[in-house]
Amino acid sequence: MRVAILAHEKFPDRAKTALGVLRYADYDAVAVLDRETAGQRVNDFVPDVQDAPIRESMADLEADEVDALLIGIAPIGGGFEESWRADVRTALERGCDVISGLHYFLAEDEEFVQLAADNDCELRDVRKPSDDLTVSQGVADEVDAEVILTVGTDCSVGKMTVSMELARDAREAGYDAAVIPTGQTGIMIEGWGNPIDRVVSDFTAGAVEEMILEKGDEHDYLFVEGQGSIVHPAYSAVTCGILHGAMADKLVLCHDAGREVVHGYESFPLPDLSTYIDLYESLAAPVADSEIVAGALNTSDLEGDEARKAVDEYADAIDVPATDVVRFDSETVLDALL
Repeated sequence: MRVAILAHEKFPDRAKTALGVLRYADYDAVAVLDRETAGQRVNDFVPDVQDAPIRESMADLEADEVDALLIGIAPIGGGFEESWRADVRTALERGCDVISGLHYFLAEDEEFVQLAADNDCELRDVRKPSDDLTVSQGVADEVDAEVILTVGTDCSVGKMTVSMELARDAREAGYDAAVIPTGQTGIMIEGWGNPIDRVVSDFTAGAVEEMILEKGDEHDYLFVEGQGSIVHPAYSAVTCGILHGAMADKLVLCHDAGREVVHGYESFPLPDLSTYIDLYESLAAPVADSEIVAGALNTSDLEGDEARKAVDEYADAIDVPATDVVRFDSETVLDALL
């Protein structure tokens, strides 16, 4: 499918959905839409993902070169910016589907619904959960697969990226591994999944369990995409639901090098790294013997030797093997996991 990816004023640093799709999905990216960096190319900013030109709007693309517009931004709160409306409107008028991971459902916007009907195209709200979810039965640990969950020191530290990279590296090493997608980006990449942060609280653990039961006897290893952080003042509930629903055998602690305060809630300092090990393992303990056995550090803001030094210091601080899964080899981490 040929897609244009909307990332206005956020590309690349605050457009993690766009980057995830460019790095891992099978879509053919025709363009990224970003008013601030229009005229440049994706690889001018991020060299290790699918390249594409950056354009100012859908109107700058030929009507027949795009099959779908994908909203590649996941702002805090998941709202829809009215400044995007013209691009969505143009896409629908041209008969393009629109794929969104927002909490704002496009299929409930009267203008978009009418345009989609008039032009025979589809509005796909991937963050809309299934209607038949239930509470957890506490049986995720009964599947044949080893379950590995990424957990974080904060939101936006790379849990989805780590899950995707480790699963891919495991497959390349000859292991039968799959990803359990729990967020909008993972669902767009994998083509299925439950959007856990949109699920009714009582059903959060059950929604994770349902996916593990669906895939757990088909693969040897399941990498569950984590969400939020157990210390995050807004997102801790979804983190706990995934932790209990997954009943993981092993955990990978993800962190962003140099981050000292909670993203978006800068008055809250992050605890010491050792605190997270106690928090995650003790919270999981009543339902599963989950252990943090590896770490993943995002060093994208560091250069060369600084990045390697930061990874070594991180591994020492949490006393398990660690790496930057994008920048460095993942072999030592996989050895601890598989």
